[in-house]
Amino acid sequence: MPQQDASTLRGDDDDLPRLLRSAAMEAGNTVVMTFLNEAWAAPGSLLDLFLESFHEGVKTEPLLKHLVIVTVDPTSFRRCQEVHQLCYPLPVATNFTEEQTYMSNAYLEMMWVRNKFQTRVLELGYAFVFTDMDIVWFRNPLLRIPIGADIAISCDQFYGQDPYDVWKNANGGFLYARPSARTIAFFKGWYEARLAHPGKHDQDVFDKVKKDLSLRHGVAVHFVDTAYFGGFCQPKKDFRQLCTFHGNCLTGLRMKLDVLRDLLNQWKQFKITGRQGEKRSNSTVQN
Repeated sequence: MPQQDASTLRGDDDDLPRLLRSAAMEAGNTVVMTFLNEAWAAPGSLLDLFLESFHEGVKTEPLLKHLVIVTVDPTSFRRCQEVHQLCYPLPVATNFTEEQTYMSNAYLEMMWVRNKFQTRVLELGYAFVFTDMDIVWFRNPLLRIPIGADIAISCDQFYGQDPYDVWKNANGGFLYARPSARTIAFFKGWYEARLAHPGKHDQDVFDKVKKDLSLRHGVAVHFVDTAYFGGFCQPKKDFRQLCTFHGNCLTGLRMKLDVLRDLLNQWKQFKITGRQGEKRSNSTVQN
């Protein structure tokens, strides 16, 4: 991709359709996406840890050629171009460069900007896996998403056995959606519902409207099990099953970085030993 300044991509110059074409998997026309701002882009911060997890995961490194990093400020765009091939500078009106305090006005606005961008990707005809950058990847999570799901979303706690139980509480840190008229209608209804619930996080609004929208548009919403899509809110940490692990229920960039770095180091040890919490031996994880 030619080097471009973020300020040059506006309106008719928007490069997103071409970027998505180059990133899409042949199977399912699917892309992987994440959002990046300056605070998470600095060398040694979450961007580097996130990308490292793809290199360390089981058969996850090939997924990097399908990963689009959406940047929301010029610094993060330039930093992305230094370490990755598929970087998209999203034009935004608000300054999102600093670490956004959870539930602050800027944080909430960034969540809804993200939601609207996801809708646009669907409208362009692409399925997507959206992942927060405070998630480390161990295996391909697409292998755990059922073919019949229109939307698959993570949750902080997974209780019971039914992944289609809409009473589970959503976490938008991991989200899969496939393009169709009904899925696009669901996303548009979700975005519009923010007006009826001011000051609410996109995932909070999702929980308020998911049942109505899924019934109205015929959308199958699947909640992914924390046994495979883990996180610190319900830390089921079995490296033999985990696909991803989310730094949720942790406060602040420094804590997320430290704890996720330790987790990735534990994963590296597990790959060598085949056991959790053990010293090195000759056994290895099969790739």
